[in-house]
Amino acid sequence: MEKITYPLLIYPLKEDALLGVLAGTDIQAVEPNVQALKKSLRSYLQKQYKKYDEYPAANMTAPKLKMVSMQVRPAYRDRHGVYPMPDSLQIELPVVFGQVPDGHYECHLPYFQESIFYYDPSQFDALVQHAATTWLNNMKPEEIYQLLRYPKPDLDIITLRVNKDRSYFWGGWNFENNYETLSRLAEAYPPSKSKGRGGQSMPEAVWERESEIAEVISKILNTRSNLIVAGPPGTGKSAVLRQAIKRISSRSRKQQLGLTFWKMMPQRITASSKYLGEWEEKAEQLVEELNAANGIIWVENLVQLLEAGGEGPEDSVAAFLMAFLEQGKLQMIGEATPQELESMRRFLPGFAEAFQVVNLPELSEQRIQRIQAELSQFAAQQLKINITADAQQLAYRLLVRYYPYESFPGKLIRFVSQCIQEARAKAQQEIRTSLVTDVFVRQTGLPELFLRDELPLDTAALSAYFGERIIGQPAAVEALSNIVKIYKAGLNNPHRPIASFLFAGPTGVGKTASAKALAEYFFGKGQRQSPLIRIDMSEFQYPEQIVRLIGAGREVGQLVKEVRERPFSVLLLDEVEKADPSIFDALMGLLDEGFMVDAYGRLTSFRNTIIIMTSNLGANNRTAPGFGGGMPEPATYRSAIERYFRPEFVNRIDELVIFRSLEESDIYQITLKELEELRSREGFVKSGLEVHFSEALVRQLASVGFDARYGARPLQRAIEDYVVMPVARWLLQNTIPGQGQLHLDVDANRRLSLKYTAS
Repeated sequence: MEKITYPLLIYPLKEDALLGVLAGTDIQAVEPNVQALKKSLRSYLQKQYKKYDEYPAANMTAPKLKMVSMQVRPAYRDRHGVYPMPDSLQIELPVVFGQVPDGHYECHLPYFQESIFYYDPSQFDALVQHAATTWLNNMKPEEIYQLLRYPKPDLDIITLRVNKDRSYFWGGWNFENNYETLSRLAEAYPPSKSKGRGGQSMPEAVWERESEIAEVISKILNTRSNLIVAGPPGTGKSAVLRQAIKRISSRSRKQQLGLTFWKMMPQRITASSKYLGEWEEKAEQLVEELNAANGIIWVENLVQLLEAGGEGPEDSVAAFLMAFLEQGKLQMIGEATPQELESMRRFLPGFAEAFQVVNLPELSEQRIQRIQAELSQFAAQQLKINITADAQQLAYRLLVRYYPYESFPGKLIRFVSQCIQEARAKAQQEIRTSLVTDVFVRQTGLPELFLRDELPLDTAALSAYFGERIIGQPAAVEALSNIVKIYKAGLNNPHRPIASFLFAGPTGVGKTASAKALAEYFFGKGQRQSPLIRIDMSEFQYPEQIVRLIGAGREVGQLVKEVRERPFSVLLLDEVEKADPSIFDALMGLLDEGFMVDAYGRLTSFRNTIIIMTSNLGANNRTAPGFGGGMPEPATYRSAIERYFRPEFVNRIDELVIFRSLEESDIYQITLKELEELRSREGFVKSGLEVHFSEALVRQLASVGFDARYGARPLQRAIEDYVVMPVARWLLQNTIPGQGQLHLDVDANRRLSLKYTAS
């Protein structure tokens, strides 16, 4: 018998709950005490062996635990720069390390799901510091703050005794063979360690897909076919292939077939290639080593093979490998959506014809419910987390309604996993409807009003919300209120964007403010990023610029990129009439179908967006300046829009909203609103000042802040110049003894006067 020792990290969650994590794996359990925890994990490992004939390779003879202190300054990063937080944090990271049976050393950083292998113990500190620094520098601030919530763990071990001829590698690859190119470009699958699941605590089982798994196994083993598993996003393509490969690998070991599987990202072949013909040489060497290893290559996203390599599909990596596939010198498996498969057939038919296809159909509601029951049973038995029946029903209903473009079971498994993580973070052993709602709100930004049918819509409060933010535009208030009512009732068309508007009217009358108000109401409750995506369409005035907007070939356009990152959002296309007319054709399909498909069949859904286009067409037909003087009638705007845009484009827009010119009373109300927001600025709040504005000051700002050409747009500049700067100078020059009142007025010279009164 052989002894395998697993390091076990034990985290106290609360008095009667301990979280156990097997270091070097993503296997976890929650139990009331250490004895029950070790028993549960030992039982799980034995069941995994019986099912898959393998143990995880986390064997460490004498593991040790060290808490490594790291100082990090969290920062947000984007393509424009780095935005650090004001303070640095001191974080204690648990590191498990020790020697493994073959003589080298390993250390595991469970917070990052990272393992490091080394031969010299003196390298330990430097390697850990480097790895931890790299991970922390790439984490978002909120992810780093989450690490502070973890309690300090204790280290224990779990020992198993097994027959010495049993494998404790995930997979059947003999790593004594050295295939340099193959090992560099691809990874043996199943991997020697469980990677990349990030603690989602989801089972490896693939429910309701047994017939498809059997078909995949048959085609790979019996006919030695190249194979594509095709299906919509979320149907389980990767899961089916993973399960099939594991079963084939297990059979290969028992029957001594010698088959190996390798997983590869297409970009690896061309990465770091500098010279003409270099990536082709690597591809040839890859094929040679695969044949020597009796290997089958798994390319997760097959369509990317058509993008990698040359300038187009005809001289891509896919085209280069096509001859090897046709001659039987290369066996490849992969996955694709129906749209991606169609694009492969269109761009490189010979490549697509080299594959047999196993289709994954959408699951029926009955089968989805069985999967949901299996997930709940797994959570209860393995994770000791109960998911109530009401929570299960709510999760299913929300996913059906708000993610109609994604398929089950993928979206269900991901969402349940997030709920489990949330429950663990809160040390809860039950997932109720409240937790499901909280997680969904954070994902989408949607308010609970939309998610819970029992919450009534207060129409008066709704009108007041928009009325306070959109001053002087009753038509806009009504239009935005109506879409909220339609969405709350569930009567919006699920196969199109939630709504589409064209806001027409002069500059500075509230079109952008209306879009911001709607974005905040619809999607502003939980998202980390702004729910408003604003694109200046004047930047796309020429036909060749359409590529920057919607993309072409390998290039992802700004519009697609933004919506993929924020699928629940208001999309504001500002001054749409200034874009090249060819862009309107692209927008028509988006408005009609609610999605865009690029040349390679990749779909981007806009069905959870509200699309707002703004236009100044018709606004120049004024006859006299002043408050509303000589401004065009609504029919003038409508006529100008219908003359400029093609009828089929206008007809796809849900509603044309005309914004009228602002009246003097509107400017006055907007001024009051801006000054009210000024009161909440940090300088006033910190100093304890209660600020009062005189009627004369308000009216002067309203007068100065209005421009016949730009509407209320100059108002904020007027407030900054006439109020903010003088008050800032006064605050810096005077010591405020305590809380008090600051009265702001205008003097005889129409300048700001300040009077401070102590409370």
